[in-house]
Amino acid sequence: MDITIASSFLPQNDPEAATAFYRDTLGFEIRRDVGYQGMHWITVGPAGQPETSIVLFPPEATPGLTDEERRTITEMMAKGTYGTVVLATKDLDGTFERLQASDAEVVQEPTEQPYGVRDCAFRDPSGNLLRIQEQS
Repeated sequence: MDITIASSFLPQNDPEAATAFYRDTLGFEIRRDVGYQGMHWITVGPAGQPETSIVLFPPEATPGLTDEERRTITEMMAKGTYGTVVLATKDLDGTFERLQASDAEVVQEPTEQPYGVRDCAFRDPSGNLLRIQEQS
């Protein structure tokens, strides 16, 4: 089989803040910016990697959710326990310093993890956890 990852989805509850963070702080490209019925989807991805994207979506757009489930998702987003994405860089310390100097919320400084990777962690404006691993 020849299967690749095209898109992953992370919830966002503030399209302007999400756009600013992923574009201006992380340096990702804005690939699509779509509004529909008062909701907003933003597709972002790293420059030079057009085959991989993250779709930042409004959680209320998920079909079949009850009001209680939507409230739970909103609460989990605020605590940073709902969405996670793992990114990678060859310069973890430099990346950490640039993100720390921005308005990104630091969760963990660069650390050697017991499972064999060195990484750090931040939250995006919606509370999603972003772990950034060091690539060799």
